[in-house]
Amino acid sequence: MILIVGGAGYIGSHVNKLLVKEGHKTVIFDNLSQGYKEFVRWGEFVLGDLANKEQIRHCFHKYSINAVMHFSAFAYVGESVIDPAKYYLNNVAYTLNLLEVMREFGVNYFIFSSTCATYGIPKEIPIAEKHFQKPINPYGRSKLMIEEILRDYDKAYGIKHINLRYFNAAGADLDGKIGEWHNPETHLIPLVIYAALHKNDGIRLFGTDYPTKDGTCMRDYIHVNDLADAHIKALNYLISTNKSDSFNLGNGTGYSVREIIEVVRKINGKEFNVIESGKREGDPPILIASNNKSMDILSWRPQYADIKTIIETAWRWHTR
Repeated sequence: MILIVGGAGYIGSHVNKLLVKEGHKTVIFDNLSQGYKEFVRWGEFVLGDLANKEQIRHCFHKYSINAVMHFSAFAYVGESVIDPAKYYLNNVAYTLNLLEVMREFGVNYFIFSSTCATYGIPKEIPIAEKHFQKPINPYGRSKLMIEEILRDYDKAYGIKHINLRYFNAAGADLDGKIGEWHNPETHLIPLVIYAALHKNDGIRLFGTDYPTKDGTCMRDYIHVNDLADAHIKALNYLISTNKSDSFNLGNGTGYSVREIIEVVRKINGKEFNVIESGKREGDPPILIASNNKSMDILSWRPQYADIKTIIETAWRWHTR
């Protein structure tokens, strides 16, 4: 059985759906602070919090767990700058609780939801896994801390892990049952869609003088179903090889904020407000993945790489 910690959230719920579709049994452990019970449509559900070791132990007692996928982290860059203690407590200390219970129960396979934010401001584009890691915000540092802890736990205790460094997760499941649902919402594509649907005052464009083709930040957007597929391939690789490793998950193509706005305009066919603002602390100008390693070793291929396709799936979800 696969334990999905944070499986009621955006990415975890998509991974859960695909795992069950491929014949795995799953149990979702989530405190529902950032996830939704409506998203737990597959597998078993345990209401629990990583802050409480006894709740984690109870879950491991009740279910025969063979591997753990960990999605339960706070992931707002701006908030992490304002309140770093919240991020180090939840993303680092509470993850240690999970790893300690895994040790107690002899569970040695761990898939970690990491981030491209561990790289900081890149010196090379696209960014490969060998690129130095120097995060520029507490969110990225909290994820890097866990990557370093996992290396130590591998050597000392034999817990094998895969770090999956996401670039920008986007889109929604094709059947519309689950999608991106954050409160508050901070991701660009949903916010632009909300602006197009006139659910807010407009889209804020943070920074217009970055060293990019149109002055706005560029990001690599990866469809959430492609992320889910990579998790299953990473789990299969980990179990078959018993080797720890790290992989980037991105499409290898960057789109600027203005380009995302224009794609949504074309889909919606109407104008909406674009409000230019100053830069936010902790935002690198360009983040684009090299996904060669993921494709070569995991035999992973993004199936929804076109940005219009990604945004159309998000549009269907949000308009529904």
